Amino acid sequence: MTAAPHDHPTLFCVELRTTRWTELVEWYRSVLGLRVLVRVVDDGYALLEAGATRLAILARSETAPASGRWSLGFEVADLEAVGRRLTATGTAATATAHPEGFRELVVTDPDGNKIRLFTW
Repeated sequence: MTAAPHDHPTLFCVELRTTRWTELVEWYRSVLGLRVLVRVVDDGYALLEAGATRLAILARSETAPASGRWSLGFEVADLEAVGRRLTATGTAATATAHPEGFRELVVTDPDGNKIRLFTW
């Protein structure tokens, strides 16, 4: 049975290009707790599960610097548990409560990309 085509695009993955592939894959796995679905060391490719979408990490010899134009937002069930894991790994986080009704922790990954972890 094949799936019916979508009437609109479905985000399959977000790709991060990095010169620090091994470190970035390990950070997303151990610090954020994402599950590695595929890891091809020889090709410098990893695909991690991030809920309904995925995060692909691609090794590159050169990359542009991190951009302030975007961030990765991850909804989490237990923000306090995530905060404890971040603290245990030495990852600095900024906590904020927003008037819209959500709380978040903001961190940067080893490449300087902005990561937002939030709960309602």
